[in-house]
Amino acid sequence: MPIVAKLDEFGRGAWIAFTVLGFMVWWPLGLATLAFTIGSGRMGCGYAGAGRQEYRMSRLQEKMDRLRSRMGGEGSGFGGGGWHRGPSSGNRAFDEYRQETLRRLEDEQREFHDFLGRLRMARDKAEFDQFMADRRGGEATPPTAG
Repeated sequence: MPIVAKLDEFGRGAWIAFTVLGFMVWWPLGLATLAFTIGSGRMGCGYAGAGRQEYRMSRLQEKMDRLRSRMGGEGSGFGGGGWHRGPSSGNRAFDEYRQETLRRLEDEQREFHDFLGRLRMARDKAEFDQFMADRRGGEATPPTAG
């Protein structure tokens, strides 16, 4: 859905404008757009649960990737060849501090992504275990004919 991705790129204001425009054109279109934006969590409300946080993290990651590509070439990391290759500040101590800080931030980001992966795995396992327990519980009782 290219229009959804484009509106997401512009943010909440674009969704509000699109909804108002939908109401101006044909009220059911505006109502449908409003229901979609609230239900999908794009307005910061409605049912989105953990998916909303994952969506925000993925958008943040996309922005960081775009920033990295602008600062130091495609695929470069903060300390791995992106920003530290830029013009020096003229102060070696500060440049070393900046390089170390960026490396530490990359490590923390990697650890956080690993943590999110483990968290998703634990949640999926708990849901699967609950499903299997419900399923086993349903098979143990024979259906009643009535």
